Amino acid sequence: MSSPSFAPPLTRRRVLGAAGAWCVGAAADRALAQAPRQLSVAAFPLLDKLIEGMAPRWQQRHPGVALEVISRQWMDHHTAMTTALSTASHLPDVMALEIGFVGRFGQGSGLEDLRQPPYHIEAEAGRWIRGAYEQGRNRRGEVVAAPADVGPGTMFYRADVLDKAGVDPARLSSTWDSYIDAGRQIQARTGARLVGHALELKDIVARTGIAPGDGLYYGADNRPQVSSARFVRGFTLARQVRQERLDGRYMIWTNEWVEALRRGRVATALTGAWMAGQLSGWLAPETAGLWRAAPLPEGALIGYGGSSYAIPRRSDPATKALAWDFIRMMTLDPVVQLHAFKQFDAFPTLQASLDDPFFDEPLPFLGGQRARRQWRDTARRLPAVPVHKQNAFAEEVVGGELDKVMDHGKDIAQALQDAARLLARRANR
Repeated sequence: MSSPSFAPPLTRRRVLGAAGAWCVGAAADRALAQAPRQLSVAAFPLLDKLIEGMAPRWQQRHPGVALEVISRQWMDHHTAMTTALSTASHLPDVMALEIGFVGRFGQGSGLEDLRQPPYHIEAEAGRWIRGAYEQGRNRRGEVVAAPADVGPGTMFYRADVLDKAGVDPARLSSTWDSYIDAGRQIQARTGARLVGHALELKDIVARTGIAPGDGLYYGADNRPQVSSARFVRGFTLARQVRQERLDGRYMIWTNEWVEALRRGRVATALTGAWMAGQLSGWLAPETAGLWRAAPLPEGALIGYGGSSYAIPRRSDPATKALAWDFIRMMTLDPVVQLHAFKQFDAFPTLQASLDDPFFDEPLPFLGGQRARRQWRDTARRLPAVPVHKQNAFAEEVVGGELDKVMDHGKDIAQALQDAARLLARRANR
């Protein structure tokens, strides 16, 4: 037989306590119901795959908050983000941006200033590569994006082609004159072109020696810089390479360019460190062991692209803190940063990641070369270059004038003057 149960006396204190407990429980239930159960992140390949792979790590930080990854192709993604920011509709909680679009979007008021609460990004600024961090700063001094990865510039060269031509690789990196002179010898002895397209030289030289505060195409005063000495020299070297038929006229990513890389028809590729993964993964895996990496001529410190994360200003206020914690996970967690590098060739921007033993490992595709050490040194020294909202337009204009110089004999000074006039008209749009 069971023992009798006795209920405690129903006192006023117990009645009030029970009511209070019910109220607290109800409030907690309402708070739980109102708490965000999902964080939406808009991204492009391969960032979308990286984010999806980090979902378990996110769940450890925020159990019950799902990650929704909205994936589009690179251009479609940025077009969609342009529309979303201008209309304040279909805004994600976090958007990934390629560095060129950070400058375009950051000049408006569509992105959160991450210096402000609850973000306080400036307290973390020293943890990132400085050049990458400063790319997220707009002309008003606001920091509108946190850096996720960067593309330190390097020169890939075909060791087999250089051996056949009897060219010392050191000649390629010494000066631009020695680089071009080596190209003459390579072509004479092997038939291979020095570089895929002369534009590659202009892109590097024009980015070298930018004054502090100035951007690539526009100065700190918002005036065009394309008549400066760096553009004159870049145009001059590109014209010389074209006139001497040292380039193959292969635009990057075209089938002709890929085939030239595979068959050793070009001796060098001037690009970002991420190209090692592109070559070994799908462009030219059959050329494993034939490539090496070297510094760019004259030690040029150039960044080729990079990704950042931003928070739309008019996105759901309830998700702001979660959005910032997601960005912190993706950009300040060494495990995530190294995973991105190992799996997707996304070079880390987090300083703490750069001393990992992974950087000392040999790369079989590059003949066992420990090239990551070189890329790390370049990344650490990348200059901070502001990105102007009209950079994409300026690049198109300047590229068009370069074509007129190389293919139709237009005077360089006149070409750059014409480009400057067009850029001035668009500076404040």
